[in-house]
Amino acid sequence: MSLVCRVIPCLDVAAGRVVKGVNFENLRDMGDPVELAERYFQQGADEITFLDVTATVDDRATTYDVVQRTAENVFIPLTVGGGVRTADDVARLLAVGADKVGVNSAAIARPALVDEIADRFGAQVLVLSLDVKRSAETTSGFVVTTHGGRTETGIDARDWAREAIERGAGELLVNSIDADGTKDGFDLELVRLMREIASVPVIASGGAGAAADFAPALEAGADAVLAASVFHSGQLTVGDVKAAIRGAGIEVRA
Repeated sequence: MSLVCRVIPCLDVAAGRVVKGVNFENLRDMGDPVELAERYFQQGADEITFLDVTATVDDRATTYDVVQRTAENVFIPLTVGGGVRTADDVARLLAVGADKVGVNSAAIARPALVDEIADRFGAQVLVLSLDVKRSAETTSGFVVTTHGGRTETGIDARDWAREAIERGAGELLVNSIDADGTKDGFDLELVRLMREIASVPVIASGGAGAAADFAPALEAGADAVLAASVFHSGQLTVGDVKAAIRGAGIEVRA
């Protein structure tokens, strides 16, 4: 685990608006992405993650203008994912202000994409986004999904994470589809599994419902914790989460 952990609000965006649901279904409007990003920047977020959650499903590119407006108004690292299919897509996102780019479905369909992005831009730019479900059909007990959790691939999540790191992924964003939006806490077993095989930072995502949920994910091996609903609803601020993490004896960025 990193010496200093990170707290990352996530903006799940569809049609230019931040949305949130449960298990990636029944999405509801949560606000304007630029306004929310500015709010979290002011609260002390370490990074912002921007995921266009319907880009792959709709077979279109990420909404570049929203990314650019977000990048122009926040001055912390911005990771963007959704609809990234080629290294040229990455170049365009970096040009409009992204610092890191997340890939998921396209990399599963064509794993060489990971090599191409890492070779062209460096591992530090590439975040492998993993939407994972529990499955009795895989050795690890977890299967990779695509298209916003809608399609199970049959690929063991542990095997794919290991392969992607070997190909050049610089970070793993591990989202539990089962826990997503439930507010029942992070899937700690999944976090531990990824920590065991990962030589790169692991971001835990999916399930945060209270300030007390974040420290256990970090203790399980995450380098960063990501959440959406609890921030968008105003239930918690970034400061609340950082205070709880510090209270558990874990160092977090000021």
